[in-house]
Amino acid sequence: MLPVHPNEISFEEGVFLVKLARKAIEKIVIEGETLKPPPEAPEKFKRPGMTFTTIETYLGEKLSSLRGCIGFLAPIYSLLESTIYSAIEAATGDPRFPPVTPQELDKILVEVTVLSVPTPLTVSDRKLLPRLITIGRHGLVVEKGFYKGTLLPVVPVEYCWEREEFLSETCLKAGLRPDCWLNPSTKVYYYEGRVFREKTPKGDIYERDLSQEYVTECLKR
Repeated sequence: MLPVHPNEISFEEGVFLVKLARKAIEKIVIEGETLKPPPEAPEKFKRPGMTFTTIETYLGEKLSSLRGCIGFLAPIYSLLESTIYSAIEAATGDPRFPPVTPQELDKILVEVTVLSVPTPLTVSDRKLLPRLITIGRHGLVVEKGFYKGTLLPVVPVEYCWEREEFLSETCLKAGLRPDCWLNPSTKVYYYEGRVFREKTPKGDIYERDLSQEYVTECLKR
């Protein structure tokens, strides 16, 4: 069964996933229980899929701080299960933060990124790798031996990185040297992602246009 590609997701289905992630967070934080996949979910969501859930503390309009982010880069769960499990882990299992408390539930933003299966980037000359990357569309995975790291498509947009910097930062995320991507023994993958996010805690949900954000926030400075 083929994994769900981000391009298959309608806006309404993206809204559904964000609401599902929030329900999963509230269920685990308040009741200590794992949310069961809802039977009314679209049939395609029962296929394998990959998501990352990001939780941020809302600080006001256009202001927030990271509170947790965890997800899956392999289609080991259905898209429904991936959304539920990534939401729970982002809320309770991110080692960088303590678990989300019930008092925080009205102060957090929930964001879900739906990912495609990572695809190897192959070139005859490693210096040409940046040309294959589109900021705002692609996330990256770097892998060498036991070292592995990923950065979501949103990250270079939020930091206004160019393509080479994006590659270097992904190497660092993997625990490797920033120029590791130039080494032919280092595996580099890319994947596509679509991002659905709450505007305010428990508020309206929209799809982020990362490419436009990059142009507006980074290239027009």
